[in-house]
Amino acid sequence: MQPKSHTLFHFTKNIDFLKDILANGFWPRYCLEDMRWYSGNNTRSAYPIVCFCDIPLSRVDEHVKFYGNYGIGVTREWARKKQLSPVIYLNEDTHQHQSLKKILLGNLKGNGYYQDAGSDINNIMSHIKPIEGEMIVNGESILKEFYQENEWRYAISGLATELKSKPWLYEIDYKNKTILENQNLKSKEYYSLKISPSDIRYIFVKSDSDIPNMVNFIQTNLDYYPSSDIKILLSRIMSFETITRDI
Repeated sequence: MQPKSHTLFHFTKNIDFLKDILANGFWPRYCLEDMRWYSGNNTRSAYPIVCFCDIPLSRVDEHVKFYGNYGIGVTREWARKKQLSPVIYLNEDTHQHQSLKKILLGNLKGNGYYQDAGSDINNIMSHIKPIEGEMIVNGESILKEFYQENEWRYAISGLATELKSKPWLYEIDYKNKTILENQNLKSKEYYSLKISPSDIRYIFVKSDSDIPNMVNFIQTNLDYYPSSDIKILLSRIMSFETITRDI
């Protein structure tokens, strides 16, 4: 069995979110990240990201249980073209971890390496995770082995002064519903990742009963695509109810 796939998977808990992806692209929402590897305390920051996992289809079931019963599989070629990158996993208290931490903290302490170094550092930090850490799910903190996910990530990047939305949020701002909603709407408007039918390998729904709903949505709401593309999209639909019986 291959440890990875030629397809990257993204999961969600809601069929409406899946429909929105098909119609408008992937929306980089602000996600709260465990930053203890960097700060040494319980600090968390939120980055506007879209996450994918590079796993074989045989392992999809374990991710579905955690992230949701709806999803989409895209080609690795699309991911590279859109400048997605694998996450860098850090084993804490190693020489590599300490060296990186010194570089990043040095910029915060005013050791400005060069103009706009802060923006470059933010671009790097949005792609770093500890090999394990805490993740907030439904308001509860869960310990998770992040490196098992083989995550690829799209994060909004660029000069902070030129971005249409904030490159990151403090936890206190993330918990402010007004601020969070405002920034999420900006990230959707300006930085959604567009996708075409030829980039899609799988469209996952929870159960067989969801398939007619998805077929109707594609035929009705995505009818601006050529009929050949519509047929391709329809052929990509499958249910986890069926998949789990076969893996």
